[in-house]
Amino acid sequence: MTLNPPIRQVLLAELGDDANFAARSSSGVLSPAKLTLQRIHMQVSAAVQNKEATKTAGPALGLSPKGKPRLLLMGQRRSGKSSISSVVFHKLPPNETLFLESTARIQKDSMASFMEFQVWDFPGQIDIFDNANFDMEAIFGEIGALIWVIDAQDDYLEAVSRLNATILSLQRSYPNINIEVFIHKVDGLSDDYKLDIQRDITIRIQDELSDHGFENAPVTFHLTSIYNHSIFEAFSKVIQKLIPRLGTLESMLTNLCRTCRFEKAYLFDVLSKIYIATDSATADMASYEICSDYIDVIIDITEVYGTWQRSDDSRKKLEGQPWNSKLDEQISCSTAESCLVLHDSNKPIMLREVDRYLALVAIMRDDSYDRMPLVNMNVEAVVEGLTEFFNITKPRR
Repeated sequence: MTLNPPIRQVLLAELGDDANFAARSSSGVLSPAKLTLQRIHMQVSAAVQNKEATKTAGPALGLSPKGKPRLLLMGQRRSGKSSISSVVFHKLPPNETLFLESTARIQKDSMASFMEFQVWDFPGQIDIFDNANFDMEAIFGEIGALIWVIDAQDDYLEAVSRLNATILSLQRSYPNINIEVFIHKVDGLSDDYKLDIQRDITIRIQDELSDHGFENAPVTFHLTSIYNHSIFEAFSKVIQKLIPRLGTLESMLTNLCRTCRFEKAYLFDVLSKIYIATDSATADMASYEICSDYIDVIIDITEVYGTWQRSDDSRKKLEGQPWNSKLDEQISCSTAESCLVLHDSNKPIMLREVDRYLALVAIMRDDSYDRMPLVNMNVEAVVEGLTEFFNITKPRR
């Protein structure tokens, strides 16, 4: 049987074709992927510096100095904003959101993830555009996306009217803000009715914006519910727009799937179960749900059988005869790695930890066990490339 070439060669062809890179990598100086990514980062930084140099002195705009993009949750009262934030970012069971109180003041949460960002939950009864006490620049100057939540099971005409007014106000001063409309609480509706509601809301918003001269406002619509994985799918799409050079990540995963014959590969944020990148194959909810539930299983097992602190005496015994080496050197792989077989379809799932926040999860084919050494080598090469990517593209402090 003919085996595909290791994916490291494919990644090198994707990230750079300089023949001198191979020699440098073998000498232990820098890997080809890191050299290419550093060159890309230097080019982007130089372009930003040249652009800033042409501007007159003034207050700094854009992202905050700490590099924390901000997600704003806005909408009518009882539309489900706090429930969404609690389920996605605080792992609250959906059935317990019934006991959440209505938000009375702005809730600000900082998320320690692969990309540090903030989530602001705005009370529905507050109209910030009619209140002179709110600093618009402080709220919208560092925003990553505005998420407007609409209750699909309620009369949404007033919510659509407020959303139109908000978009029109923002388009004049902040035209590049991504507007994400979550048509929420659709779990109890039929498929046809959900699509009818989405079509009606979309037409009402687009017609209003067109009447005011805004033909291509950055507005995206999502059907969501906290009782299934649709809310995580929607947040995945939102977060992906904030990741610099997302195409590089997608290209890595696509090459991995093509080389190892994977059906699907996801790069997950483990804590929130948001996937920040996937391969170019058509995504389906079933594959995402399987991978997401698998992460839950791994987390539950880790909490029970996770790492523990060894005493000094225990460490000395493990490092003594007959091993005579430090405990860290005896561990072949310090990162999480697991594999699961789905008996109904004989499709293994592989999970490989990238760092403390990210994990690579792939759905394999039934013949993957015949090529596991090659698969492991290719996955390891992609993990190294992902690690270098985030080390280079993360904000400098």
